[in-house]
Amino acid sequence: MFTQNDLRQFQSKGIDIKVIEQQIDNFKTGFPFVELVAPATINNGMKSFAEAEADKLIHFYDKNYEDFEILKFVPASGAASRMFKTLFEFREKISGTESIDELLNNDKGFNSVFNFISNLQNFAFYNDLKQSMSVNGLNIETCLADKDFKSIIDFLLEDKGLGYAALPKALLKFHNYDDGARMAMEEHLVEGANYGQNSDGRVAIHFTVSPEHADRFIEEINKVKDKYEELFDVIYELTFSIQKSSTDTIAVDSKNKPFRNDDESIVFRPGGHGALIENLNDREGEIIFIKNIDNIVPDRLKDQTYRYKRVIGGYLIELRNKVFDFLEKLEEGNLSENDLKKVLTFAKEKLCLVLPQDFDEMSAMEKIDYLYTRLNRPIRICGMVKNEGEPGGGPFWIKNTEDEISLQIVESSQIDLSNPEQKEIFSNSTHFNPVDLVCYVRDFNGEQFDLREFVDPSTGFISVKSKDGRELKAQELPGLWNGAMADWTTVFVEVPIVTFNPVKTVNDLLRKEHQPS
Repeated sequence: MFTQNDLRQFQSKGIDIKVIEQQIDNFKTGFPFVELVAPATINNGMKSFAEAEADKLIHFYDKNYEDFEILKFVPASGAASRMFKTLFEFREKISGTESIDELLNNDKGFNSVFNFISNLQNFAFYNDLKQSMSVNGLNIETCLADKDFKSIIDFLLEDKGLGYAALPKALLKFHNYDDGARMAMEEHLVEGANYGQNSDGRVAIHFTVSPEHADRFIEEINKVKDKYEELFDVIYELTFSIQKSSTDTIAVDSKNKPFRNDDESIVFRPGGHGALIENLNDREGEIIFIKNIDNIVPDRLKDQTYRYKRVIGGYLIELRNKVFDFLEKLEEGNLSENDLKKVLTFAKEKLCLVLPQDFDEMSAMEKIDYLYTRLNRPIRICGMVKNEGEPGGGPFWIKNTEDEISLQIVESSQIDLSNPEQKEIFSNSTHFNPVDLVCYVRDFNGEQFDLREFVDPSTGFISVKSKDGRELKAQELPGLWNGAMADWTTVFVEVPIVTFNPVKTVNDLLRKEHQPS
């Protein structure tokens, strides 16, 4: 199937041919659906803390965080182009038979172009857009009055203006303040200073960026870094990485043969956000907070975010300390029956460990070995918000291909919704995954886990795309907080919905949560 040129191409990307062959097998066989057992709900796989309990965990975090190396990890490599889908579509239709008035009046919903135009001055990027147009001899107010909306959209999206369609979300102006507008990545600098400080005043933040944006990203963050260092009396330790070429996946045609360019080279595609497990694995943090680039709010609403980051951080440290105490005893191997019961009770009640059916038949040493293996893993606390109709993943009890039951974050695309039983379990889910994680990634001897060893490779995705007018099949690796963390110790905690305010469309920036008070 492969030529010498193909093999050289694999080598240049750092991909072993066995990995390629496995990916092609995946295309042929497909990935199995995840088998849901039940939704994870309050007191059935999910913890909810009363205010007094939360206060105790915050106090515990504040008292203990200085003993750990803390890192904030922000996936920030995606382009913002999807935010502007309605604007692209509107611009295409302007040249059609419908008038601008007809197009605007056809849809006056929240995500409509009508809403965008009507509230243009309320966007944090308005002054930049006005200035950009002015430099090119256009007055934005005149364009609005003359219904020259195409010029406004062009200068927002295209390189002759702000070029927002080609930028990552991190570099878009999200929020207005008295001293100027802030980019999304600036809000993460502010957040990091408030819950991610290390004992020496360092704030370590790692951004994943795409290669085409890296230089601009670093240039822009260096312009504002000093301002926030002075404001919060901290030193930022900022690092960046790009998705590794070795995590790209091969594309195939309808017959599962490698999809080739006109020059006969094989087409590879990025492996999705699951590829970032490699980037995470390369970091040297101990406690790692993970949060998406677009889930931020202005300062006036940040207190609840800070509060619950410290709640889940405190709970992580509390569980980590207990796990390590038990692992030391399990490693020694001479536990009394009473000690073993304590480990079991903790594992079942606090870590939601479901024992295998033959556990009671195991010898004492087999039980110790099993518990040691189950507890000696990376730990993640996942904040979950009440489901208010947002699309995407949620917390579930699932059964894997080896009949092991565990807690996982599952995407709807992983579920066989044509199966009535699975669909009912899915519809009974009460919570949604806002990507609000805090992780502990070292073992009880202080060594970094190799996070690649805890991935479930059977949880990838296959999708149909097109290139040069031809259909291809693409493969995504197990998602970062889905299959890429499948074999971690997973604990779900309810957090308030106010901590979840993502920006998926440009008009989301008009929501009250993203506007000044």
